[in-house]
Amino acid sequence: MRRFLVIATAAAAFSLAACANGAGDEAGAPAPAPSASAVPSAEAGVPSEEPGVPSQEPSAPDEGAATTTLSGTIEAGVEPNCLILDKHLLVFKDPALKSAAKAGASVTVTGRVAEGMMTTCMQGTPFEVTALRPN
Repeated sequence: MRRFLVIATAAAAFSLAACANGAGDEAGAPAPAPSASAVPSAEAGVPSEEPGVPSQEPSAPDEGAATTTLSGTIEAGVEPNCLILDKHLLVFKDPALKSAAKAGASVTVTGRVAEGMMTTCMQGTPFEVTALRPN
């Protein structure tokens, strides 16, 4: 009886170990080898120091994108420091333009849609502002 308990316990432990390795459905199949995954660097635009990990270059607006003008009242986004105008996330490279943009301000902005740009704001299509004028 004692030998049976030892064998049953060992079988249960082996079964749990196989499940932990993701091999629970495929009895006897070896667990897949771990693969390297791309880990973004701490800051976008800062090249990664790890070999084999691609650097994260900041997304630039499509150079072929047409210049667009938007007018309306700037709204605060759901995330801190995010400004929305007409369903567009306002992105500023020029600090002077950014300081002039405040939630509640009625403005006309000129710039380009930057569809592929990565942001920390969870709403709006990125719009890179090149000019801002109060209405």
